[in-house]
Amino acid sequence: MVDHNCVGRCVSILAVGFVIGVCAFSMPATALGAAQGGPAVAYSTNDVGMQFASVPPGQFPMGCSEGVKPVECGLEEKPRHTIQITKGFELGKTEVTQKQWQAVMGSNPSQHKGDDLPVEEVTFRDVQAFLTKLNARNDGFLYRLPTEAEWEYAARAGNVDQFGGAKVANSLGRYSPADEWAWYNVEETNPVAVKKPNAWGLYDMRGNVNEWVQDWYDSRYYRDSPMADPKGPDSNAAEGGRGVRGGSFHDDGPWLTRVSLRQHFQEDYKHFDLGFRVVREKR
Repeated sequence: MVDHNCVGRCVSILAVGFVIGVCAFSMPATALGAAQGGPAVAYSTNDVGMQFASVPPGQFPMGCSEGVKPVECGLEEKPRHTIQITKGFELGKTEVTQKQWQAVMGSNPSQHKGDDLPVEEVTFRDVQAFLTKLNARNDGFLYRLPTEAEWEYAARAGNVDQFGGAKVANSLGRYSPADEWAWYNVEETNPVAVKKPNAWGLYDMRGNVNEWVQDWYDSRYYRDSPMADPKGPDSNAAEGGRGVRGGSFHDDGPWLTRVSLRQHFQEDYKHFDLGFRVVREKR
């Protein structure tokens, strides 16, 4: 794992024990197709070419998974607690690409260039500027970052294991070849939607680039988190900037891309393995 020159990064090594109850949810019928290696998923597309998959409401235990090795769960990921996502939402099929960023912002800050590569080298504030411009297009939707709870719920997609349904031979194997679902232990970012998607049609939830989430970060938040739709601590309780999820290509093993892994950076931090994906909701 990269320490990013010790710039405000806190990695909580968590795997969430997961028994999920998912409510029935009807997906929009646009861009219906078979996700690579998975079931048919309906994607909706906006005028920038961003595709979105529907995430149903439901509940799940958020926190350390049963049976994981001690190193795979940090104190900030305890206690395991039940979370309810009371309203379905749409989440980006992929991380925001450089082509999509360019269409909205007219520039490309990424170190590794390519239209279908995820945009990176973006701060939390850069992401908010992107969302402001995207929302100004007034296409009938509100765009935002996911909360930590929404991100993890979507990454798990109804699976109980720490890798969101991916088959990982050795969770603690360092310098292991990347699995069929995630990019890690590789030299640079890779095009989105090349690996297999999860059960809800979402690609690269693990690896490729780390992803900003909306929440302020507090290592003790799980102790007092509300059950329904938690949005993270108030800013005055935050101890390390904004939350970051997912792991990246730069990490040297699968355990650093577990769907429960918690990290955080200051709002003005950027790096060549840090990007984001977007939630949208009808206005």
